[in-house]
Amino acid sequence: MSKTILAVDVGSTKISAVIAEVAGDGGLEVTGHGYAKSQGVKKGIITNIELASRSIKKALGDARRIAGNNISIATVSISNAYARSLNSTGIVNIPHKDISIKEINRVMETALYNANIPNEYEVIHVLPYNFKVDDQNFIEDPYGMNASRMEVDVNIILTQKSSLSNLTKAVRSSGIEIESIVLNSYASAIATMNGDEKELGVAVIDMGGQTSNLIIHTGNSIRYNDFIPVGSNHITNDLSMALHTPLQIAENVKIRHGDLVNNSTEVIELPIIGDEESRNNISLEIVHSVIASRVEELLMLLEKSFTKSALREQVGSGIILTGGMTKLKGLRELAQAVFHGMPVRVGFPRTLGGLFDDLNDPIFSTVVGLLLYRVGEHTQYEIDNARRLLHNKKEEGQTEKDLNNIRLGQKGKPSDASDDLFRGKTIEAPEWGDKEDAEEQNFSFDDLPQPDTDNQGTVGRLINWAKQLF
Repeated sequence: MSKTILAVDVGSTKISAVIAEVAGDGGLEVTGHGYAKSQGVKKGIITNIELASRSIKKALGDARRIAGNNISIATVSISNAYARSLNSTGIVNIPHKDISIKEINRVMETALYNANIPNEYEVIHVLPYNFKVDDQNFIEDPYGMNASRMEVDVNIILTQKSSLSNLTKAVRSSGIEIESIVLNSYASAIATMNGDEKELGVAVIDMGGQTSNLIIHTGNSIRYNDFIPVGSNHITNDLSMALHTPLQIAENVKIRHGDLVNNSTEVIELPIIGDEESRNNISLEIVHSVIASRVEELLMLLEKSFTKSALREQVGSGIILTGGMTKLKGLRELAQAVFHGMPVRVGFPRTLGGLFDDLNDPIFSTVVGLLLYRVGEHTQYEIDNARRLLHNKKEEGQTEKDLNNIRLGQKGKPSDASDDLFRGKTIEAPEWGDKEDAEEQNFSFDDLPQPDTDNQGTVGRLINWAKQLF
């Protein structure tokens, strides 16, 4: 039976809502999606709860109409704007020598307990990047191993309580209950990374409208995250001021003529702010110069943060660029130059089934990542914002046969009497004179196992005696 899930990405320039069905094999089928211009959100921060709630409600309403589903429980993104991370370590003894989910949860909780978390911050992710079992380091998965001691190094991602509270209020005011809260760059990484990149280490840069986020994934988990309050809208603002043209015209110029490689000398006419009848003749060389200057500045800030992480040597597969700014022609080539020749590619979200065509765009990487997170594409082990341990291991079931499956003298469904017997209840025996009750028992000594006639022993003689007596 399929299950319906909802993802809501609260961005600085747009709000996206996507509804999907989870098939029995874990596949995702998009059944509805909607998006709206973001209001009440600036640089990733909720600045007006009422306006933000309206935008979320509009995007959600469109998704619900297309899907024909009024789902109201969602996985929601939160901006890197006020997020920070810190590292911690936990050590536990393994009393029964075998490492189970319980022990993994215990060692991660110990690492969380040992962390010095500021009072004004709330934990949203606890991500282990290194397990150590006895003297063996860099264990990929300790589950099921035999050991007397286990250690873990974790990256704890925090966010300010005030920003988390404001986001929660805005989402709930739109009629949605929150299932999980996920860092938006973490979700973007889930949607764009492949298996080899996870194995070799990769940096993911999400370049949005008002913000740009950097995360570094090495050692089975996120090791570093940072936030730059600059996005593609700043290019629009720069063009508007440099060309003295309205913002919407500047946005159109950026989309149509934004090229970081080919420097054209063509001249275009643009209206002047405050004087719609007048026109300015602008060379595309100026447009190219303005755009290139802002993008290069942003990439240099990101490269500086990348160097600050001290993880460059562990990033073997290069850099993934995603988000709306990746539509600028020549961005990949410029990024490759700024990052000193490291491999760079533009990351599209993973392909899903159903109505996915409209979402096959880097601007939807985060919301697609939220869907994948919800169906288990998170880090192998993780403590989420609700202090739940997330993992993909099968729950530990009973190892012995369930006693309720044992039947006396019959096959198939157990009788009520046998259920009551194993629940410890008293069973009333039928009266000897009640023929119908006696027949319902369907009991015969012929159903008992026949002993070896050559070596009957005491049990065999007892059965034969019982048959003769009755």
